[in-house]
Amino acid sequence: MQSDNNLMKPSSNQSPEAFLVENAKKEGVKMTASGLQYKVIKSGTGATPKLTDTVEVHYHGTLINGTVFDSSVQRGQSISFPVNRVIKGWVEALQLMKVGDKWTLFIPANLAYGDRSPSPKIPANSPLIFEVELLGIE
Repeated sequence: MQSDNNLMKPSSNQSPEAFLVENAKKEGVKMTASGLQYKVIKSGTGATPKLTDTVEVHYHGTLINGTVFDSSVQRGQSISFPVNRVIKGWVEALQLMKVGDKWTLFIPANLAYGDRSPSPKIPANSPLIFEVELLGIE
């Protein structure tokens, strides 16, 4: 799964808020009422998961500066989890996606980890970028 994140990196002095404002103006980027932004890379034709479903995905997560913090793609192994057990931005996006879809998600900090830092790789108040491919519903 190739990432298109080099087109979405902020300038060195761009704030996370400015990044999201500018990103929302880019061609193909859609924004939900919550502020979640996404761009469809590939459209699938399968079912759409519900909040109570368990899904299988491949993903590649970066900060807005392009730093990779987690990637099932790099590990070479997809991951399964309940839709309702992940960050808010994923919960929302997964319930909009169809099996076979591949999207780039631009998740504001308030829909990610907010003012918490879940690991040394993800600072508090960080917007996150994920390339997500929905492989199946279990």
